[in-house]
Amino acid sequence: MRSIHVVYLVIYAFSLSVGQIMFKLAAERAGGRTGSDFLFSLAVNPFFILAVLLYGFITLFWVWLLTQVPLSRAYPFVVLSFLFTPALSILLFRESLNGWYALGLALILSGLGIVLWKSS
Repeated sequence: MRSIHVVYLVIYAFSLSVGQIMFKLAAERAGGRTGSDFLFSLAVNPFFILAVLLYGFITLFWVWLLTQVPLSRAYPFVVLSFLFTPALSILLFRESLNGWYALGLALILSGLGIVLWKSS
């Protein structure tokens, strides 16, 4: 796998996280609505619309990446979104994580390192 592919895969994982942040912003705007009122609020919500468009684009990007990199080498990078999403939620929503969560993330990232190291 070339270095540029690693960059693309990190961008993909980060884009997944950005989409999740936009979905969270859409959910906050939807508030306590239910039923058709909830669906309509999403249909006109710019964060929801942008998130759906972003996910559509990154799906195309992912399929293109899979023409360049084997799935077994590319997919482990998705785990980076497990790091990016909580980091962004801490920064943007003032969410907090405990030490056990951080330990779990460290173990997941260690697993990614092992997979990448052993497959090179």
